Amino acid sequence: MSNPCLFCRIASGEVPAKKLHEDDEVVAFWDISPQAPTHFLVIPKKHLSGPGAILSEDEALIGKVVRIGAQLARENGAEHCRLVLNNGAEAGQTVFHLHLHVLAGRAMSWPPG
Repeated sequence: MSNPCLFCRIASGEVPAKKLHEDDEVVAFWDISPQAPTHFLVIPKKHLSGPGAILSEDEALIGKVVRIGAQLARENGAEHCRLVLNNGAEAGQTVFHLHLHVLAGRAMSWPPG
């Protein structure tokens, strides 16, 4: 039986995605429903349900997620970008695997929603 978590399935290669980056710990791929001209996600391969599930042992991994997101933004011409982590359904999280949204290419309003 396959893993029910969509992002775990993307990380394992079971579900295809248009990937920008992949290494032993992190995968980045274009969002299938972009909210900005540049919109991709960066996820840890380790399943964490969201920011609230981060433990002290995950701090280096989460730092890497953010670093890779910023690096890929620069490489894709989006040095000025918004980095978003949603924590829970009321915050807008729809896939319960920690993921960093990287959005750019248009003016971002505040507050965001």
